[in-house]
Amino acid sequence: MSANSPSPAYPDGIAPASERRGANLNWLSLAVLGAVMLAALLGAFGGGRARSLAADTPAARLEIHTPRVLRNGTFFETRLHVTAKAPIAEAVVVVPASLWRDMTINTMIPAPGEEKADKGAFRFSYGALDAGQVLEIKIDGQINPPLFAGTRGAIELHDGERPLAAIPVGITVLP
Repeated sequence: MSANSPSPAYPDGIAPASERRGANLNWLSLAVLGAVMLAALLGAFGGGRARSLAADTPAARLEIHTPRVLRNGTFFETRLHVTAKAPIAEAVVVVPASLWRDMTINTMIPAPGEEKADKGAFRFSYGALDAGQVLEIKIDGQINPPLFAGTRGAIELHDGERPLAAIPVGITVLP
């Protein structure tokens, strides 16, 4: 074929290598896809193992296991582990209403002896704990569609009205 002869006709969408544009960008799209997949695998978009949060005081130890990143509509589990270091007359778990806004709490096991909403918080009473006694609470919930970006609040342990321990909790909610 000479330089003056017309180039052969190619089907639509196919061109010789010298006429292709963006052929060198294929590696970039593969790298971006790989980075997104790696971030998802590492839990950046929700899921993954929940790290424990803990507060130690002379009266008690409070531990919370809850996911930090969730997706909208996801079911989740929160576990509270209370260890009394000294006698507690009335163990009360206090959750601010703002932390559970736009969430559905399905179950709480064991069920508290008394539940009430007071001063912008939910209060769950579990009775007396002797020194060394452990209380484990499992809470199952779901993120409702209106909740976006996340929620924050401090879960507290009280002896009646007296605060014993508090842990700030933040949950990021992705679409």
